[in-house]
Amino acid sequence: MYVLCDPSYDGSSTLFAQPILGMDEYRSDMKSLLSLLIAAGEENTDFSLWDEETQKKFFTSYNDATTKLAEEIVAYCVENGYNEDGDIQGAAGSWGFEIADNTIEAFVAALKEAYGEDIAGMISKEAAGSTVDDLFPDLTDYSLKMVTVSDPVASIEGIQKTGDYSMRVVLTEVDATAIYSLGVTIAPLHYYGETAKYDYENNKFGFDKGDLSHVRSVTTKPLGAGPYKFLQFENGVINYEANENYYLGAPKTKYINFLELLNDNDKLNGVITGTIDITDPSYSTDTVNAIADANSNGEQVGDKITTNTVDNLGYGYIGQNANLIKVGNDPASEASKNLRKATATILAVYRDVANDSYYGDRADTINYPISNTSWAAPQSSDDGYKVAFSVDVDGNDIYTSDMTAEQKYEAAKNAALGFFKAAGYTVEDGKVTAPPAEGGPMEFEAWIPADGTGDHPAFMILTEAQKTFESIGITFKIKDLTNSSELWTGLEANSVAMWTAAWGASVDPDMYQIYFSGDEDGHAAGGSNYMYSINDAELNNLILEARKSTDQSYRKMIYKACLDIIIDWAVEIPNYQRQNAIIFSSERVNLDTVTPDITTFYGWMAEIEKVELK
Repeated sequence: MYVLCDPSYDGSSTLFAQPILGMDEYRSDMKSLLSLLIAAGEENTDFSLWDEETQKKFFTSYNDATTKLAEEIVAYCVENGYNEDGDIQGAAGSWGFEIADNTIEAFVAALKEAYGEDIAGMISKEAAGSTVDDLFPDLTDYSLKMVTVSDPVASIEGIQKTGDYSMRVVLTEVDATAIYSLGVTIAPLHYYGETAKYDYENNKFGFDKGDLSHVRSVTTKPLGAGPYKFLQFENGVINYEANENYYLGAPKTKYINFLELLNDNDKLNGVITGTIDITDPSYSTDTVNAIADANSNGEQVGDKITTNTVDNLGYGYIGQNANLIKVGNDPASEASKNLRKATATILAVYRDVANDSYYGDRADTINYPISNTSWAAPQSSDDGYKVAFSVDVDGNDIYTSDMTAEQKYEAAKNAALGFFKAAGYTVEDGKVTAPPAEGGPMEFEAWIPADGTGDHPAFMILTEAQKTFESIGITFKIKDLTNSSELWTGLEANSVAMWTAAWGASVDPDMYQIYFSGDEDGHAAGGSNYMYSINDAELNNLILEARKSTDQSYRKMIYKACLDIIIDWAVEIPNYQRQNAIIFSSERVNLDTVTPDITTFYGWMAEIEKVELK
């Protein structure tokens, strides 16, 4: 725990961010040299904590890195047709930055102002191809060098040892999400730490505070107490060997290899041909048919393959960026919301047919942006439950239970026209003929990572919606990406107005990471809301309020209110809750040794030590 809470820790754990008694005091007596240099500025003349040469060297590297970053963004915009004439202001605007001067220096200043000391985050998020090592290779020398700035604090009051094998953690406030961040991997002190530096009574925890160099030196050669020992990673294969000292007993299978595979066909064919024993292909209609063809009985469980399915911890959606799909300059206005509701209404009506075509009965259409695996997910029997984007601009239901599919499509189109009109668009004879006086898009483009072949559960939604949009005078383009990384680069650059993707969920339905805006720009540090740019004070307050209670019924009520606000902003069209499949070779795996209780939250690897081959 002290490693994860050290002021110099830079890994993925968020234990240090929890409201643990004494945490702020423990971490505030030291600051990174990087943060101090940024705060002092390039013209600093106080060299009591570092020398002048160090300062000059840092700012030379910093200025060079940010200049190269700005130039790379401009070059990317030119190459991809955003600003073909190399206009720096235009490129910056495409990347979500407004600058007053058409100069690289102005763009550099905007980047620095936006990110402050988070230089690694700036490069990782904004770069159009380069990495931190490419642009600022010695950055870690500054970010990991800790400087004591106040009286030292030796321990964290709320982390308390209560016995040889017991401890407790004391929080300063109720936080329903904190429990999920307290799961710390038990690691061997003699390997990851230094035994001579451990003395709990004297606040020594196996390393010098502010210096995790020894811990980092062994992280590429992990040592733990799990069922298998890491041997090597080579040519896309990780080799493991059974740990004969595993506390639940030595595993039944001595060696396990994990293979890195590029597509579902490789996974399925590997089981059929005998090169793979267990794998997890996407459970599409094509996969279902292939499994049925492989088994002599034509079923999902047969002589060649045994299939086990559970609901995926996550869901598919179509996203809309409020900053890019708006009327005028206010993404929060009713006109902007109505514009997004217009597009969402047309997209939403084609979800059922698309999901049925791609997944069959292996996925359900969902109506709120939350996984159905969550206890907080609204159910159709709940008060106030509505099908997503199923009402018109006046709040009246668009659909009736006796409508045919074609009648629903027509009703959705008419409702969308009503939303366009309410957004300020000119609507004449069933067509949108002009944008609002304040300005608004007449053309939309949706990005979809469908391998360039249309292989994606939402591809039919987009193609069907395209026909409807065009019938009412709106241009709707589909960008089918062969490389999905382009989508994430574009989203991080705030240049994608509409896209399809899926969220992975967690055990707790906390919405902070995705929807909390945090500041006037709608960007919470480390969050993903920059994709949606939803910025709603009531939503922010509700998200924080839900964390302050452990009453599940109360939290569900709060989260329902959050979901209604997200739907009202129309930044996300919830699409599907799919199933995951684990397939086993019936010929080679002794299925009697596989846990019979596989769930969304408890996978087959939870009891991997019991699995035997025939």
